[in-house]
Amino acid sequence: MTEHTQQPTAPSAEGRTPVPAELPTQYVPADVEGTLYERWVENGWFEADAASDRPPYTIVIPPPNVTGSLHLGHAFQHTLMDALTRRKRMQGYEALWLPGMDHAGIATQNRVEQQLAEEGKSRHDLGREAFVERVWKWKDEYGGKILGQMRRLGDGVDWSRERFTMDEGLSRAVQTIFKRLYDDGLIYRAERIINWCPRCLTAISDIEVEHEERDGELVSIRYGEGENSIVVATTRAETMLGDTAVAVHPDDERYRHLVGTEIEVPLTGRRIPVVADPHVDPEFGTGAVKVTPAHDPNDFEIGRRHGLPALTVMDEHAALTVHGPFQGMDRLEARSAVVGALREQGRIVAEKRPYVHAVGHCSRCHTIIEPRLSMQWWVKVGPLAEAAGDAVRDGRVAIHPKEMSGRYFQWVDNMHDWCISRQLWWGHRIPVWYGPDGETVCVGPDEQPPSGEGWTQDTDVLDTWFSSGLWPFSTLGWPDETPDMAKFYPTDVLLTGHDIIFFWVARMMMFGLYAMDGEVPFRTIALTGLVRDERGKKMSKSFGNVVDPLDWMEKYGSDAVRFTLARGANPGVDVPISEDWVQASRNFANKIWNATRFALLNGATVEGPLPSPERLSATDRWILSRLNSVIAEADAAYDDYQFAKLCDTLYHFAWDEVFDWYVELSKTTFAAGGEAAENARRVLGEVLDTLLRLLHPVIPFVTEQLWTTLTGQESLVVTDWPKDSGFRDRAAERELTAVQQLVTEVRRFRADQGLQPGQRVPARLDLGATALPPHEEAIRSLLRLQPPAGTFSATATLDVGGATVSLDLSGVIDVEAERKRLSKDLAAARKELEQTSAKLANEGFLAKAPEHVVAKIRTRREQAGADIARITAQLDRLPAA
Repeated sequence: MTEHTQQPTAPSAEGRTPVPAELPTQYVPADVEGTLYERWVENGWFEADAASDRPPYTIVIPPPNVTGSLHLGHAFQHTLMDALTRRKRMQGYEALWLPGMDHAGIATQNRVEQQLAEEGKSRHDLGREAFVERVWKWKDEYGGKILGQMRRLGDGVDWSRERFTMDEGLSRAVQTIFKRLYDDGLIYRAERIINWCPRCLTAISDIEVEHEERDGELVSIRYGEGENSIVVATTRAETMLGDTAVAVHPDDERYRHLVGTEIEVPLTGRRIPVVADPHVDPEFGTGAVKVTPAHDPNDFEIGRRHGLPALTVMDEHAALTVHGPFQGMDRLEARSAVVGALREQGRIVAEKRPYVHAVGHCSRCHTIIEPRLSMQWWVKVGPLAEAAGDAVRDGRVAIHPKEMSGRYFQWVDNMHDWCISRQLWWGHRIPVWYGPDGETVCVGPDEQPPSGEGWTQDTDVLDTWFSSGLWPFSTLGWPDETPDMAKFYPTDVLLTGHDIIFFWVARMMMFGLYAMDGEVPFRTIALTGLVRDERGKKMSKSFGNVVDPLDWMEKYGSDAVRFTLARGANPGVDVPISEDWVQASRNFANKIWNATRFALLNGATVEGPLPSPERLSATDRWILSRLNSVIAEADAAYDDYQFAKLCDTLYHFAWDEVFDWYVELSKTTFAAGGEAAENARRVLGEVLDTLLRLLHPVIPFVTEQLWTTLTGQESLVVTDWPKDSGFRDRAAERELTAVQQLVTEVRRFRADQGLQPGQRVPARLDLGATALPPHEEAIRSLLRLQPPAGTFSATATLDVGGATVSLDLSGVIDVEAERKRLSKDLAAARKELEQTSAKLANEGFLAKAPEHVVAKIRTRREQAGADIARITAQLDRLPAA
């Protein structure tokens, strides 16, 4: 905000800014958005300079999948990140918003395998090297669609630093940290139970499993005979072929005599021990469970405690590999066949169908997951997770909102070792070689792998989250000591959805603290909610409520989509959105456009300093006082990541105060001319200049077009952020509040009497000892009140805050018709009050009616009472017949 000077210099009438031809009467987003964005990029205004002496501000973009396209969740988070970065750039920071993409191992490999399937081929027909070449070709041809869509949204990212999780530099970072973790004993290889996808033919992590309620069956099976028999229940009967024990609780008296004995597994003839284990819940079912260590994670742990063998009974396609009659069957086919065979032997004690239970599915292909014993690579997360928890507990990293920190601690404090190997061909191949005599060698990026006969590299690749966990520092050049690392690390804020605290946030914390010797990867974790439809329902193709943000951007403009999303962004809370709200945001952009055109047409200017406060009218001082308060409120909202509050503040200030009041009040001033008009032109220019700056980070396109036209300057992207000058004039604010109250009350009365907004009414104003006399002409203009001509007879009088407004409505309204209409409405309201009161006085009704019905009737009664008071007041104000 420009400082007030003691000696004002107002621009002359000849110096007023004309309306340029390039500012049309209507705002058409498609005509300006693409051109403006390319201009921003071509001028390098989004590029950060590591050599500058400006303080750094860094955000790295959560890398979208190379297979992805822009959805509302992306648009939402990108809008907020862009707003933060644009503001910091305007505040004088060397702001870096670094873009890039994730190679998305499983998703990308699936895409290319689908292409091959259409050609009648599989990846095995091509071989590993040729298949990987095919994926790179697909990536170059089809990948990165989302990057162009980010431009459409207006993302102010530094495209010169764009990264990809499998580019040369990031691959070097992956190999470096793998080697360090391996050498420190934090990466190891072991046979454990993993989530196996029989379709993708790979292990996947717990967080890539989606659990859905499904109808299944629960069958109870009798093992053994007579008094030595035990009944167990299972939803996966086919796995009994791999049972190696039955477990009971050590304190369960029912089975104590069987612990240590052996019992026969039906259909197989194998005998297995009965073991006592505290994991078993004696209150659940029969209190006895079958133990299949190779096909259940809990059973695996029981097996380890009791030294049980682990029998794998399914292959990688989830087909059975044991027991002749069922060998080769798919697991679901085998399930029915096993139950049938057990029924024939009289082993089925009970069957429950349907039995609803949670079933895990692969998040990529939606195939049912199979727990499977497999040799995999793991990260020992204990010390890493502890460090990640400590960094938040000791304040080095702040989670916003604070209430979300509980979810973070719940995850990092209870994290299991992380399976990082995937049985894919697309991804970072594990840098481990195996020798002919059982040797194992882990190779760093600057080391030569062992060569010679019998040496082979591990065929697995790393989990996608392994490389994206390095994103905050690998993108800046780590492990090398680059200028970017020195300038822009640690990053300032990670803005992401609360749903990936577990997927990504915790992994970046663990790896960042480990790789950077205890330095955090970001100082703040700002968690957002998820975008939902207007009813708060999750967006899903199956629900038919998925929205393509590009459709809305095409229809209403990118600014409208951005403003709608940001206006719903309360920290950590899900964001409902509807097309009606986007349309309303488009209307807001149009309102800004029209108000700025009006200002330019009337000579609003930013030239020269503001006149000193004593030379300004109360109206001018009021809007400048409010403007400075709004700057302070906007800064506080930004610093607290309160985007919804920020947008509401700016929206209501712009529409309610600047456009609806100051612009309207200025019309009278402009018409009168003189020094007051020239001052108002300068103040209006100042207000719009500042307002457009405040709005720019959220709605960059329309504000850029208007601001450059208003000021003649280069770009909002590289201009200064407004500063609160400290100017406040509470007296002017009170004075204008009184004007607003008077005008609002009279407008309400006019509307109640059925007067059209533009209909002129003779009126006498007695402003008494109030501060309103200087505003009489403006009040009359706003209320369409004309001075009395000739004989004046007041037919209605309003007293508002010490001022009296007397109106002559004779000849303006049909008093008798209006009285009849209001009397009819009053009778209806009284009848409603009588009926609802009678129901609420009926004890029998209150005892039987549901609470929501009673609440609805109470609301109706309250509304009826309010209607009676309102209509009675309107009747009292009508002139006598």
